[in-house]
Amino acid sequence: MSDENSVEALLEEARLAAAMPPPEERLRLREAAGFSRAHIAATVGVGRQTIANWESGATDPTPPARLPYLRILKGLAEIYPPPAAHGDPVAGLFTHQRVGPAPAPAEATAPVPATFTGLETLRGPDGRAIEGDPGPCVRCGVETTYQSTDGRPLHSGARCQPANSTPPALAPAATVPSPAPVAPAPVSAPAAPVRVSPVPASVPTRPQRRAKSADRAQAELAALISRAVQEEAERAGGDEDAALAALVKRAIPDVMHLFDETRATARYDYTAYPALPDILKKPSKKDPDQIWEARPRFHHPGYSLKVPGEIKVTALDVNAAYLSALKVWLPIGKLEHTTGADGVGPKRSGVHLITPAQWAHPHLPDPLGDRDEPGALWVTDATLRLLQRLAGPRYGLTQAPEIHESWTSGATENFLDALRKLLGAVREEAIAAGDTLTLEYVKAMYSKFISTMGESIHNREMVRPDWMHNIHSQAYANLWGKAYKAHQAGLDVVAMMGTDELHVSGDWRQVFPEGRGVSQMKIKHGDGKASGEYTAGKVGG
Repeated sequence: MSDENSVEALLEEARLAAAMPPPEERLRLREAAGFSRAHIAATVGVGRQTIANWESGATDPTPPARLPYLRILKGLAEIYPPPAAHGDPVAGLFTHQRVGPAPAPAEATAPVPATFTGLETLRGPDGRAIEGDPGPCVRCGVETTYQSTDGRPLHSGARCQPANSTPPALAPAATVPSPAPVAPAPVSAPAAPVRVSPVPASVPTRPQRRAKSADRAQAELAALISRAVQEEAERAGGDEDAALAALVKRAIPDVMHLFDETRATARYDYTAYPALPDILKKPSKKDPDQIWEARPRFHHPGYSLKVPGEIKVTALDVNAAYLSALKVWLPIGKLEHTTGADGVGPKRSGVHLITPAQWAHPHLPDPLGDRDEPGALWVTDATLRLLQRLAGPRYGLTQAPEIHESWTSGATENFLDALRKLLGAVREEAIAAGDTLTLEYVKAMYSKFISTMGESIHNREMVRPDWMHNIHSQAYANLWGKAYKAHQAGLDVVAMMGTDELHVSGDWRQVFPEGRGVSQMKIKHGDGKASGEYTAGKVGG
């Protein structure tokens, strides 16, 4: 039976491929249905650029995505026939033969209101319609992402037509002599005219349009994640461990595809790798990086597990620490060398050679992390920003570091924000649904995305070690901020380690919300003694 189905599918694909619509008709059908390229791409299992190539004629559809794509075109042709088609529009579309009676002579139509005269779809140099923020079409009022040449929303692909402001003029009745009066035949009253207001329909504000467009794009990409989980679960035949292993294996290419989709309309192309200074290159595979990321390993000198005591301490876990750290200032251009503080600014980022001031607060973690050697060191912009804040009037905890030289460029804090919001939203939905498979898949995507964006054999698509160092440092800076918040609330910071581990004494629930959300904390359990809720003693107390 499966062999017969395979043969039927092959024959169906051959029939559809033999009468494949031309590229411009593929474009018209998609636009007429109001589908985005990303939506079609997700349905047939290809990338959005592949759909663009099929619609421009750069390439033709190929298996295995060709059959579902041709099925979509055939279905759309039944719903949205060409404007002048009669009879069987599907047959005409897939056989390229004219069907139906010959076209009748053109009749005079009512004039189009001046408001809509000369409206044309805005198209790019390649002739394809350009998508923008959604809004109600000025012709029919139905929402569309396409625009006219004057910037107003306008459907493309003949999906709608302007309404006539006046009905067609009726021809005067001819006078025929008759010997006897004949009662006139009843004539139906003409339809009431459809009036078109010269005032355009109310259009959402730009922030509203952007938010709606972003929500729609996020929903489409979230569907890609759900589809990947479903595919691997079905392929594994119910074996969750095997499905998870397959998802983790494909996490890097999948998250790179999602990143590419979230940057589709952005101005900066991450593949334009700038030349890296030597300071960002590892001396050898065995030697450590030359950039100090300020990783903490703090233990309060006044507490010890070896001293008897009944002080209750709770080990807390920061949820999705690296995911939150994607909100960080990243350099987006070629790194430029400067001396002194010339390369430091609120909208610049990179790495800096500094000499920090001595940290004089043993009861608080050092913002430079577990560093024993004094003197100058290279740090990330994320670490420098933290040190400068702590030296400011709000904190007054240290002196500003001395900046010797920098490698920086113009920067933005929102470069990875769309990806962060997407993965965060899917993560929250997975937690609410108890979907462990999706939750672990998302975790693998963002953690591997960060760990391989430097010089990694597992990810050849991105070479930005400066981004990797800054994201790591931002995670440590975020953890320091939580430790200081606990300290300000009257809790003692007993320990702080890595990106997500914070041990405090006192009622931590009065300071941090409990849960698995990105902004929440949960108790960290492990095999060691200093895990979960435990007791410690005071040294010298």
